[in-house]
Amino acid sequence: MSYNAKIRADAMSLNPIDDALFIKMAESLKVCQEMLRVFLMDKQLVVLDNMPQSIVKNLQGRSCILDLKCRLASGKIVHIEVQKADDDDHQRRVRYNSSILTANIADPGSKFRDIPDVISVFISKFDVFKRGKAIYHVERIIKETGEKVYNGTQEIYVNAEINDESDIARLMKVFVEDTYYDNKFPAISERKRIFKTTEEGVNEMCEVIERNRAEARAEGRAEGRAEGRAEGRLSLLTRLVKLNKLSMQEAAHEADMTEADFRKLALL
Repeated sequence: MSYNAKIRADAMSLNPIDDALFIKMAESLKVCQEMLRVFLMDKQLVVLDNMPQSIVKNLQGRSCILDLKCRLASGKIVHIEVQKADDDDHQRRVRYNSSILTANIADPGSKFRDIPDVISVFISKFDVFKRGKAIYHVERIIKETGEKVYNGTQEIYVNAEINDESDIARLMKVFVEDTYYDNKFPAISERKRIFKTTEEGVNEMCEVIERNRAEARAEGRAEGRAEGRAEGRLSLLTRLVKLNKLSMQEAAHEADMTEADFRKLALL
């Protein structure tokens, strides 16, 4: 199979549960509104604006890229993440992204009561909590009384593993099954059909895949150069120790590690 044919096959195999296709689908405000009306169980919900791949900055630590951020007519902010692989602590991922988003949307000097509410929606191919439910609403409670308390954040976990015949389960079938479309979700089904079956849509997805792979290769080369520089610095410090130009303690300090670790890595 040629390179172009392989790219095309890869593009046509994507589903909304895949980041690349989800982000393209989420460019449509109608898709976002239809999806959130199902997940938030509110048929009157209105999405005012949508921003796929929203970059949320953290100047003192790890920033994040939200798969989708939406602003509702109610004033609430919703962020969505789609995840195929069960390879991390997803509750902490949701917590972190929600906290960084909250910090970014809070106006300086505003009262805490004025900070917009944030809803986190985590869409996964797998059942995060392994309790046999298609959707989970995680809420804060007072342990001693069992009362629910609200601080402006909500967490909703939706998965495609559990099929309970609900609207959510039907929508998740659209997310994960190649040839499944559902008239109950016309905007979502039509946009999925465009990117999987039409020439224009498939070509657009091919461009997305090629761009993503080019970026990944560039990041890999950058990481390789950084690793190479680190290895070169360690080699230089090792030579200086052997030439008695630096003490073991000084070299370890320059390498930002303990003497024992430096000795082990430098084979001294």
